[in-house]
Amino acid sequence: MTGQHVPASTLSGLLGDWSGASGPAYRSLAERLRLLIADGRIMPGARVPSERELTDALGVSRTTVASAYRELRDRGYLTSRRGSGSVTSLPSKIEPELGRHHAPGIDTEGLYDFTCAASPAVPGISTAVGEALEDLPRHLATPGYHPQGLPELREAIAASYEARGLATSPDQIIVTAGALAATSIAIRAMTQIGDRVLTESPTHPNSVDAIRRSGCRVVAVPMSPGGWDLPLLEATIRQTSPRAAWMVVDFQNPTGWLMSAADRQRLAIAFARARTTAIIDETLFELALDGQEMPPPFALFDPAGVITVGSVSKSFWGGLRIGWIRAPEALVARILDARGSLDLGAPVLEQLVVCRLLRERAGVLAERRTALALQRDALADALRSSLPSWRFEVPGGGLSLWCELPDPVGSSLVGVAQRNGVLVVAGSRFSPDGGLESFLRLPYTLDADTLRDAVRRLADSYAGLAAGAPPRRTAMIA
Repeated sequence: MTGQHVPASTLSGLLGDWSGASGPAYRSLAERLRLLIADGRIMPGARVPSERELTDALGVSRTTVASAYRELRDRGYLTSRRGSGSVTSLPSKIEPELGRHHAPGIDTEGLYDFTCAASPAVPGISTAVGEALEDLPRHLATPGYHPQGLPELREAIAASYEARGLATSPDQIIVTAGALAATSIAIRAMTQIGDRVLTESPTHPNSVDAIRRSGCRVVAVPMSPGGWDLPLLEATIRQTSPRAAWMVVDFQNPTGWLMSAADRQRLAIAFARARTTAIIDETLFELALDGQEMPPPFALFDPAGVITVGSVSKSFWGGLRIGWIRAPEALVARILDARGSLDLGAPVLEQLVVCRLLRERAGVLAERRTALALQRDALADALRSSLPSWRFEVPGGGLSLWCELPDPVGSSLVGVAQRNGVLVVAGSRFSPDGGLESFLRLPYTLDADTLRDAVRRLADSYAGLAAGAPPRRTAMIA
């Protein structure tokens, strides 16, 4: 919302139920507004409603809103100019240069960073790069544009689907610059401005942002404590007739849930009946950590109607920036047309590198899964020991734990933890519609000893919330 006006109706929805805390109403309102700004839900530079507009929207006294705005100005979260209204800002003690777009591991050196659910590179990437460089000269005589991807990489990706029981031609594969790019392309191809797109809540916020920037309206369906609420999903599909749906059914980010084969079939039938194109993100498919047998690909239950998104970012390394779309044959040309205005293909060298990594995937991924399982268990044990009041389910795969706190203090904890050298993201960032202040996503992508020390600091931060320590940094998400 940077540089834009936040309507009073929108701000009222973001505030939610802010009046339940003890003490003066204006302080409760000011604190809730501060959390929205500090957590990035309202970006710096956004113009907030006038005192009169917000008074009317909230149904409170003008004095309450005026006093809340005054407190925010005093604390550095609001800047007001006569005749120009009030815009959000960050106090000088917060370092906005880190922001939501920092580089984890570089900009965050010396901090325990729980904002990024992605691991360092697997062993062997340097070797794969060296081998790819030997093969690069034969491509240098061409323009280097491959809107659909290198044939050899598309063949390797198609073969991986065949091995899972889903008949796939290399012509059905479109190589992209990562899964987020694949999602953006698929949404652009299958929707028009104003169309509804169904998602889960909580879910990956960057993908939701991409859907909204395409001009679509997000219809978020809450997940139940045990996973997906199939009756609610089916009812929402019938009532809203979404043009498309974007979902993560393999170790869902951030909850870690894995959708069963029976539920995949049931949901695929519901999408087909509503003529809703399902876009299924399988980025975390490779990260089953308990040796369990994985359900069939979602597209197996509706090969003509499901688009699948994949990537090597979580399994091999995010720095490769290689993902793909597996599309029904009838949709390939449409998706390529949509891609033309976004980019002209993924980098050739990185595609050659991924070709080589896919040949060695069995050994490489076995090592990665073993390390992640140890880190997952270390994080879970540390939380049980240091933060026994936090609740979570240990997922069978993926990269993170979804923790429920006893109280809705997620955004407050973000600031206090940053003072103690721990970067976390409040659960509200994973909600398309706001809320989820009682949750945090904690990736287990750091080594076990680091995770244990980070949890100790996080426990100290949680215990120190009553001290009201101000936040220092905001953080991005992967």
